[in-house]
Amino acid sequence: MISNPAIARQISDLMLEISAKIDESISLVQKNCPVEEFHEYRRAAGRVMGEALLEVLNPIYERHGFLKPPGFE
Repeated sequence: MISNPAIARQISDLMLEISAKIDESISLVQKNCPVEEFHEYRRAAGRVMGEALLEVLNPIYERHGFLKPPGFE
């Protein structure tokens, strides 16, 4: 996907930051919203994170394995 290693690193870092923010948003919803809303939001956020992993991060890590964080699966 991204051939330039420096750009691939920047994209990886940004995507990991975005994933962390989405995790934070899930926690926020869990603490402040009815359980039904939480479950719906968590499913939607999970789909976003799944797409980021499958369509962006995995292709980057396949091409630039050295960027893959330890323990990342």
